[in-house]
Amino acid sequence: MQGQGHAQPVRRPPHDAVLVLVRVVLVALGVFSAGFLAWAMLLRLAVVTRRPVDVGVLVTAVAADVLSIVLLGSEPGDDVHTPGGYLGITLLFGTLLGAVVYYLAADVRHFQRQREAYTAQQYAYAPPASPYTTGTMPPHTPAPSAHSVTPMPRPPLPQPPIPAPPQRPAPARIEQVRAELDELSDYLRKHDGHREGGHEGGR
Repeated sequence: MQGQGHAQPVRRPPHDAVLVLVRVVLVALGVFSAGFLAWAMLLRLAVVTRRPVDVGVLVTAVAADVLSIVLLGSEPGDDVHTPGGYLGITLLFGTLLGAVVYYLAADVRHFQRQREAYTAQQYAYAPPASPYTTGTMPPHTPAPSAHSVTPMPRPPLPQPPIPAPPQRPAPARIEQVRAELDELSDYLRKHDGHREGGHEGGR
């Protein structure tokens, strides 16, 4: 099975100023020659486009010019006063008018398409923009592997409760409790002393 061949590269079209100059010169050549050289512009069009239609128009214009020359040459005298002479003049100027209109329309359309094809070709062969020249780095996405398996998330392990440190009473509170105990001891000692003295006096 054969693949498709590569497309032929499109040549860069001439500058617009050059194309306008060539068109003006060829049209002026046909007009100033009274239509006898109208085929020159069609010849240039057929060579540039290489289309069978343009070649057929060139052959028709050349045949019309030759026929008009024959009709005018068969006219007796210098003045045109026969139907053949009038037909030759009409055919000559009609061919000139048709050649000018057809040449300008076909030539403009051809080079416009060539310019569009050349622009598309330039875009097709343009190198990709480098991230080092544009200043932006493309995002890096790793390709997924066929053997890579997404790990399942594990539940968190229960943490043992941390015992709270024993709270120690403040030193001032200890001193206060100690003082109260001392006062209570003195009070009990005195109270016991009074009770012992009362028992001895009763005896």
